[in-house]
Amino acid sequence: MDNRALTRAFQLAAQLMELHDENPFKIRAIEGTANALDALSFPVAEVERSGLPDRTGLSKTAAAKVAELLDTGTFSDLQRLLDITPPGVVEMLKIKGIGPKKIRSLWRELGIETIDQLREAAETDQVSKLKGFGKKTQESILEALEFAGQSRGKVLYPQAEQLAADLTQRLRDALKTEQVAEAGELRRRLEIVETVRLVAATTEPQKAHELLNSLNGLTADPRRSGPFAWRGRATESGVQVEVLVVAPEAFATEVFLNSAADEHLDETLPGVQGAGGAPASLRQWARREKFQQEEALYEKAGLQFIVPELREGLGEIALAAEKKLPRLLEDGDLRGSLHNHSTYSDGNHSLREMATWLRDHGYEYLGICDHSQAAHYANGLGPERVRQQHQEIDKLNAELAPFRIFKGIESDILGDGSLDYSNDVLASFDFIVASVHSNLKMDERKATDRLLRAIENPYTTMLGHPTGRLLLRRQGYPIDYKAVIDACAKHQVIIEINANPWRLDLDWRWVRYALDQGVQLSINPDAHHTNGYEDMRYGVLMGRKGLLTKEMTFNAKSVNEVAAYFEQRKANIKPPLEYKKSLFE
Repeated sequence: MDNRALTRAFQLAAQLMELHDENPFKIRAIEGTANALDALSFPVAEVERSGLPDRTGLSKTAAAKVAELLDTGTFSDLQRLLDITPPGVVEMLKIKGIGPKKIRSLWRELGIETIDQLREAAETDQVSKLKGFGKKTQESILEALEFAGQSRGKVLYPQAEQLAADLTQRLRDALKTEQVAEAGELRRRLEIVETVRLVAATTEPQKAHELLNSLNGLTADPRRSGPFAWRGRATESGVQVEVLVVAPEAFATEVFLNSAADEHLDETLPGVQGAGGAPASLRQWARREKFQQEEALYEKAGLQFIVPELREGLGEIALAAEKKLPRLLEDGDLRGSLHNHSTYSDGNHSLREMATWLRDHGYEYLGICDHSQAAHYANGLGPERVRQQHQEIDKLNAELAPFRIFKGIESDILGDGSLDYSNDVLASFDFIVASVHSNLKMDERKATDRLLRAIENPYTTMLGHPTGRLLLRRQGYPIDYKAVIDACAKHQVIIEINANPWRLDLDWRWVRYALDQGVQLSINPDAHHTNGYEDMRYGVLMGRKGLLTKEMTFNAKSVNEVAAYFEQRKANIKPPLEYKKSLFE
């Protein structure tokens, strides 16, 4: 179990304790253990059980629970609560917008023990009559249930990637071959995956079936399987799993055919004839011979090599035919991390820890963007705490140079589109990421107007997570993407691709339009923990799907280039900034 899985287990235990109205002090203790695990920067599973208290800082009691969880997959308090709670009620705890106390009321007062029963009660107006609920809460529950229903059997890219990596290694070991590869949605790096598809080469397909049928985490579907295809589901997540078994000589071609959208495969090739003289499609071309490498297949078709991320049928073949596909952004191109949080607001690591991790891993700068004062729930910074943070940044910059910390803030975009803080405080930052965190129920016109006003504000440097979506959890607020992107182009506002796998917002489908308008993008991890920096990789993948290059990626710039950009942008604000020292004295 990794640290995130450990944290989730203790968070679930705390929720169940609250559901059963147990001692609040014990609940806080379990929550404290979850928070402590989440804040650790090393894998707890690799620590000797006897050394857990010293290495983690946990009490002996809490460390014993962690050890039990690592050894057995559960711990006594959690298992006791799971044993006395209907599975459907446990499932209800995942519903966005209703907490354990409300679920307790639904369970105890209405006898609701399943998601289906909850949906029926809400649809028949029973929920609104409960004390503390009302019509709005009932509507929110129905919306959440509808969204959850649409999300069932789907997983985020990192979950699919982890499952695929595990299955790939097991198949390689069992079949004694390296010819096992991910395919489908996963290989195209889609943010949400419905089918984890692998292609495996072997002359003994029954061995693949025997392995897959023996694994505890998978449930086979014999009706959909056959001699050369094992199909089923991952038991816990419900995501579909498909393993196609092919002859070794057909491996590269079959990986290709199963790693592209139909729109890509059905695209006709310029100047290439198929049967009857009609233009040949890429699918037909791939079937003509058994290619040993995908690169050879594209080259012989007269195309630039098209990486799997781009194989969506969105004009990439025409670009490849004209040799106009650019060099796409790579992980190693990023030189700093912007939009990060520290313990000043709701982060888990201190400003120093966040900075030194980046420095020690070869990056040149950190943009710290703790929450602004309107974000009370996230310990947002008032002007006095802004001053304190800026003083610490000055000291750390003197100590860590040439590494640099830029003074940023994630300023809430308020309901009317204005930025949190007065202009005097806004002027004290090097840059400002403007984001929406509240009033998420606006219609498209109001939500768009709100963003447009924030973009027009001269202090806005960057637009954060433009739609506020949480993949598989919450739909984003509706916006007119073209109007928002056009406004960012007009006012030279950078747009972030929030690289947190739950967000990946700006959606990659709008990256190409943003680039066409000359808008720079920034791969921002929104890191609340040093582990969060690893999420930048997912932002890079989404950028690549939209043809993002190093040249158009803001945080691929050097520290000096970024500093000059921020300084020039501030200098262009009119009337000239007048820094009021009295604000901070």
